Amino acid sequence: MKSSSKQNYFLYFVLFLCSHAMVVNAQVKLPNLFGSHMVLQREQQNLVWGTASNGEKITLTIAGQKHETTADKKGDWKIKLNPMQAGGPHTMIIEGKNKIVFDDILIGEVWICTGQSNMAMTLDGGPGQHLEGSNDAILNSTNPNLRFFTVSNSVSDMPMDNCKGNWELSQPKTAAQFSAVGYYFGQRLQQFLNIPIGLISSNVGGTPGQAWTPKEIIASDFPEFKKDWTGKQTTQSASALYNGMIHPLIPFTIKGAIWYQGEGNKSDPEQYSRLFPAMIKSWRDNWKQGDFPFYFVQLAPYGNQGENWVKLQQAQLKTMLTIPNTGMTVINDVGDATRIHPPRKKEVGQRLAFWALAKTYGVEGILHSGPIYKSMTIEGNKAQISFDNAPSGITSLGKPLKYFEIAGSDHIFQPAQAKITKAGKILEVWSDKISQPISVRYAWESYVEGCLFNTASLPASAFCTDDWDVIFKQ
Repeated sequence: MKSSSKQNYFLYFVLFLCSHAMVVNAQVKLPNLFGSHMVLQREQQNLVWGTASNGEKITLTIAGQKHETTADKKGDWKIKLNPMQAGGPHTMIIEGKNKIVFDDILIGEVWICTGQSNMAMTLDGGPGQHLEGSNDAILNSTNPNLRFFTVSNSVSDMPMDNCKGNWELSQPKTAAQFSAVGYYFGQRLQQFLNIPIGLISSNVGGTPGQAWTPKEIIASDFPEFKKDWTGKQTTQSASALYNGMIHPLIPFTIKGAIWYQGEGNKSDPEQYSRLFPAMIKSWRDNWKQGDFPFYFVQLAPYGNQGENWVKLQQAQLKTMLTIPNTGMTVINDVGDATRIHPPRKKEVGQRLAFWALAKTYGVEGILHSGPIYKSMTIEGNKAQISFDNAPSGITSLGKPLKYFEIAGSDHIFQPAQAKITKAGKILEVWSDKISQPISVRYAWESYVEGCLFNTASLPASAFCTDDWDVIFKQ
């Protein structure tokens, strides 16, 4: 055997022994999502998982429970915990050839907070952009029963099994750097439910929905995005953020998700009307926790963005009306003409919490949504419009009723007058230029100051009485 061949053989043998030793002596490890101060979902079977040596026996204890399993040939293991009631703190001990101890664990409600920049924007504001009331909120943020995990930004062309981040207790230093919308949502839940709340923030500014969608969905239903899979992956690439920032969270047991995104897809609202529901379904399918609650924020009014902005809002409205266990928070009364990041995040987070409290936790006596267009009848030259989610009627809160348009058979919309009639039950819309109206729409501009509400002061979504096909083709 030549000298070089002997050297190569020796090198391969050493590498084999090293790799074998690494497998044999691998220590028990868990993803970063597990750690001290974490919150586990109450009243459900929480899945705990990690890696170890092939065949290594793993023992886990927590809150009087003891579970054992054995790592498979790849070194993977998982354990299902018995459901636990809200409370704590508890200590989790995982033992194999080594021992891991996580302390100060609480049992409560766990929510994912995800999307683009309006969800990512932290409680202390953004560069040159203030958040109303942020200093006071930060000052009063100390709450050991409210906890945060922020996923570090990461893109990948393949689904990842781990992410960077750690659990933190809510206090001024940590709350200031956490998602403002997420904070206000979690704070309101914790305040009312009086149990621990864990929030997992996974957001990247300026990103489109396809970046948060699994590859199998892109490949089967949205092949136009497959071009993203050539070359270096970015935060704009289809599936890149799902792979790097959502897949590592699965199958951590959660209660539900809140979402604030859409600006990144304004160029093609019709496509988004298909993409967004497909993304929601794929997350639910992959988490294998059923149709968990998925509540999201409709685009805020902003600048002069053209009709596509409103059509994107309609794609979101359509999603809420057609996909089970979803809800949409309308914020067309707290937008900003010059800022794509409205400064009033408290209303956004709290309105999302109304959805969760009413629909997920069964709190009675509160409204969770603003008025939603229900039906229209024609009386002479006037359209009579009724709404859902307005049991005590509709109101303008003293504002002038504007942003209404009406069209006849030519489908050319004209500015219209409006008034609330029949003790708040009906909105009447008309124009002297239209003798036989067939369609009405409201807030069909990218920037409006919402003027139609229910008696809980929750605003009505922009709407058009036409069907969806007509809306997206206009």
